[in-house]
Amino acid sequence: MKDAQPKSIYLKDYRKPDFLIETTELHFNLDPSATVVKSRLKIRRNPEAHTPSLPLTLHGQDLELISLHIDGKTLQPSEYEIGPETLTINTVPNEFVFEAEVKINPEGNTSLEGLYKSRTMYCTQCEAEGFRKITYYLDRPDVMSEFTTTIEASESEFPVLLSNGNLIDSGKRENGQHFATWHDPFKKPAYLFALVGGTLDFIEDTFTTKSGRNITLRIFVETKDLDKCDHAMLSLKKAMRWDEEVYGLEYDLDIFMIVAVDDFNMGAMENKGLNIFNTSCVLAKPETTTDAGFQRVEGVVAHEYFHNWSGNRVTCRDWFQLSLKEGFTVFRDSEFSADMNSRTVKRVEDVSLLRTLQFAEDGGPMAHPVRPPSFIEISNFYTLTVYEKGCEVVRMIHTLLGAENFRKGSDLYFSRHDGEAATIENFVKAMEDASGRDLTQFTRWYSQAGTPRINATDAYDEESGTYSLTLTQSCPTTPEAKQEEKQPFHIPVAMGLLGDAGNLPLKLQGQPIDADTEDNTNLVLELTDFEQTFVFEGLNEKPTPVLLRDFSAPVKLNYNYSREQLTAIMSRDSDGFSRWDACQKLAVAVIEDVMNAYRGDQKYDIDHAFIETCRAILIDQSLDKAMVALMLQLPTEAYLSEIATEIDVEAIHFARQYVRKALAESLSEELESVYRANSNPEPFSASATAMAKRSLKNTVLSYLIVTETDESLHLAQAQLDAATNMTDELAALSAIINSEHAGESLRDQVLQDFYLRWSDEALVVNQWLTAQAQVSRVGGLERVQQLMQHEAFDIKNPNKIRAVIGAFCGGNPVNFHREDGAGYEFLADQILTLNKLNPQIASRLLTPLTKWRKYDSGRQALMRAALERIMSEPELSKDVYEVVSKSLKD
Repeated sequence: MKDAQPKSIYLKDYRKPDFLIETTELHFNLDPSATVVKSRLKIRRNPEAHTPSLPLTLHGQDLELISLHIDGKTLQPSEYEIGPETLTINTVPNEFVFEAEVKINPEGNTSLEGLYKSRTMYCTQCEAEGFRKITYYLDRPDVMSEFTTTIEASESEFPVLLSNGNLIDSGKRENGQHFATWHDPFKKPAYLFALVGGTLDFIEDTFTTKSGRNITLRIFVETKDLDKCDHAMLSLKKAMRWDEEVYGLEYDLDIFMIVAVDDFNMGAMENKGLNIFNTSCVLAKPETTTDAGFQRVEGVVAHEYFHNWSGNRVTCRDWFQLSLKEGFTVFRDSEFSADMNSRTVKRVEDVSLLRTLQFAEDGGPMAHPVRPPSFIEISNFYTLTVYEKGCEVVRMIHTLLGAENFRKGSDLYFSRHDGEAATIENFVKAMEDASGRDLTQFTRWYSQAGTPRINATDAYDEESGTYSLTLTQSCPTTPEAKQEEKQPFHIPVAMGLLGDAGNLPLKLQGQPIDADTEDNTNLVLELTDFEQTFVFEGLNEKPTPVLLRDFSAPVKLNYNYSREQLTAIMSRDSDGFSRWDACQKLAVAVIEDVMNAYRGDQKYDIDHAFIETCRAILIDQSLDKAMVALMLQLPTEAYLSEIATEIDVEAIHFARQYVRKALAESLSEELESVYRANSNPEPFSASATAMAKRSLKNTVLSYLIVTETDESLHLAQAQLDAATNMTDELAALSAIINSEHAGESLRDQVLQDFYLRWSDEALVVNQWLTAQAQVSRVGGLERVQQLMQHEAFDIKNPNKIRAVIGAFCGGNPVNFHREDGAGYEFLADQILTLNKLNPQIASRLLTPLTKWRKYDSGRQALMRAALERIMSEPELSKDVYEVVSKSLKD
């Protein structure tokens, strides 16, 4: 670091703000390198802070001060002090008007925080602490103010001028300038401020709320992208209706706007009434967007809209409470997507992400509770733990309370805290008061880091017809919380018992049968002690336990299932998630067989029963096609790495590829039959049924291509040539470029043709870049280095960085983890470059290196050396410093 090493900020040190800002008036005169920002703030001392004589300290970074006034009086330099991140005025009255005029440089702002330029557009990103790069302010979420914003700019260059709230005035100025004034009547913290200025077109629609108010809906994009907005608009209207029906929440302004921005660190931002989106999360049409892209747009549009209440109307008191808005809103958008599509498929997708990446985060140096006790740079805590695990914590509350009481709790939470900056305790208290449940122990999910482990053992007494299930819980020590043994969690374990003919009725010993329960084959056990035994009676056969149905808690489960039991669950259990999970467990066992043989230089045998089980799944016409596709997809190398004690890169890659090929060759006739049955040309539809059909077809194609036959290659080429949608086109392209049989000439040709066809579509080109970065054939690093020299790559654009560097380092393990350490050196080089340009993106790219302790000693030394080289950089950003220092900490 250039100065002293950064200091941690602690939750325990929170105190109420010394001052409050009643109203905020802003005036922007937009200029690429010299935008002038004038602020007029009505400030008063906070009577609850008990600090009558403290000076006024405002946040501010990279600001050129022009003038300061208090109650109209110009302040002299001797009356204030400017630090690297603050402005301090020693003497101020109890109530006053603060005025500042500053100059900022949007064009030179490569951090993409605050006000910056994206191509020809001005835009802002203020969460978490970007507003301090716009003007001097109390930039903290518990300071909420009513904003009025006037934007002035060249009318010819920037005809569209947008900010939060409702448009209250607009007009022309001299010299070709024009202005627009926006007023947001709802108090908000500075992180929810937004501004956009540019040459944009929009599509418009309306929505009538349940109370009869007509809301104008607009999506602003560059003119070339107008034909890609319909899906986002439809998703928005669905989300607005769903929020009214499921939560009783109605939109509150006269207009709701979305703007698509090409340069954006995040996916999207919920600024009040003016959501700013990464283009990848709003633009969609069949020719350029995959099915996964369509679903992502629907989910993200809904997520940001739902924030209007869970985040905006009720915001978080401080950044330690981040999951209060994000975990809750992820739960809301997940339920929305489940209602709009397949609930089981959505659950499988969510759990796959959680178990692969969030569990790895829990086991790494950046492990932290859902509510972290400290941080150095808050941007590093927009994590899967805060979002995805935070969602699962809310889901567990929903499971424990039931849907009706959960709705009562959310109603109470919103009514109690509307217009306030709330805490996790406020949320939990509302749930307790509405339901009568005591959630004191449950709140440990917010304060204890790590992934709990549940060990299950059982015994069946044939004579008495009783079955005993013993569950024990534990949680490993994490770097962030040095407890040898953590306190027991309150864990809901949804379960069933499977017999020869299907699911068995459940009767817990000593408990009456609930006559109101329609389904007596499913039960939620509440594990609250380190060890508990549950006894079931009235059973005439030894059952197979089906535990964590619907993945009822974010835990790791250990039960010694036989392969026959897993096959039975896959075939007969009523819970779709459990069937998929059993398939994954069986596949892991088969892959581990091959890994062990590979390490011992022995013959590689594939369990014949596994092949036959996959055959049965493939030909079962009664199954949902999307579920068939999911069940046929082998566990990823990332998941196999996460569950490994020590990651054996080559063994994992070899074994998974070997099992894929064995399945493909054994099931080639069935695979080809299913492929052709699902390849009939028909008009594109984004329906769940149509997406399921494409998913199955392309999963099957990914198997057929590994048979390395002329016929499979011809199928892929024919699909590529005939594709009328990006899902099929990209699947075929990926199949060909990953095929050894295709040959270098053909691979180069299809890549060149694809690029020439789509070079004007940035989002498609990003997918083209990612497809190449993740090819696992030898030479992956060299291919990525060449891609970085391509005209389509831009080191200043986060989407390009993620498409190439992120995709390679996080999604191509066998090439990134080369034994010579060249992949680690490559990533260190990129992080050092990005540290100066965009520290947020740099810190997020570090994740693969943070897992160095899980590899063999040779790789450990090389990965640690790369981290130490980054750490030696004298001007390391806080973002990167925090991740690297925690990764190297003993």
